[in-house]
Amino acid sequence: MAIQVTPLHPHIGAEVAGIDASVVPDEETLAALWRAIDAHSVLVLKQQSVSDAQLKAFAAPFGPLEIGRAALQGGKRRLDIPEIGDISNLDIDNNIRARDDRRRLDMLGNRLWHTDASYMTVPVVLGMLFAVAVPPASPLGAGETEFADMRAAWDALDDDMKALCEPLIVEHDIFWSRGQIGFTEFAPGEREKYPPSPQKLVRRHPGSGRKTLYLSAHASHIVGWPVADGRLLLHDLNTHATQRQFVYSHKWQTGDLVIWDNRCTMHRGRPHDENAARDLRRATTLDVGSTLDEAA
Repeated sequence: MAIQVTPLHPHIGAEVAGIDASVVPDEETLAALWRAIDAHSVLVLKQQSVSDAQLKAFAAPFGPLEIGRAALQGGKRRLDIPEIGDISNLDIDNNIRARDDRRRLDMLGNRLWHTDASYMTVPVVLGMLFAVAVPPASPLGAGETEFADMRAAWDALDDDMKALCEPLIVEHDIFWSRGQIGFTEFAPGEREKYPPSPQKLVRRHPGSGRKTLYLSAHASHIVGWPVADGRLLLHDLNTHATQRQFVYSHKWQTGDLVIWDNRCTMHRGRPHDENAARDLRRATTLDVGSTLDEAA
């Protein structure tokens, strides 16, 4: 059955029907999904029912799968499959984490606007997040995930700002982003495992051919600039790129599978009632090289 794609926002996001994510996509379906990703950057598949193993199998044809920072630390995990990230407020015994829990404090960095794993020399491409349990609505919010279209943000810059940004290289650092919320309690040796990585500030998205800003909370400073000047420019660009007209906010329902392209979006999680479980499972595909090796 052909897929149906319905835009959710003028710039970013579309709902896709006709896909069963418990089944590995065939070549025709895979190609259709890539076309939809290239056009809309964020896809929403509703009413899915997938195990962790099925999510891994569904994601694998899109590219090699990342094993995330938490899984690489070793030790007991709540989830058995290392390629499936545990994006939840639950500990290994499925209890809600205490507010001072180290893992919870680290993950609070996801509430900053960011691009996944931009601090790695070879960053990631797609993120796929599946909702197992979502918290109820509360005065704090319901744990929505917001996505910003970095292609539309680039298009809206004036020509002088585009010319300024085009050649710039930015250093990305996981420890810079976590330090912004006061989290500095990293395990021994972790800083050595994840040294800062330089990335282009402006990329050309290979699927659409459009130019895009590559920003993230991990973006520490501009290489070759005084640190203060670079951070001020990055702050201004982040403020510009996350204006409401560029942002789609996803309100989670159990069974939602959201796919997004990290090469041309930023995203952030929103607050929620932490007395209730929020259990999302993520698969992430790796890129094939550094942004510094990409054609302009």
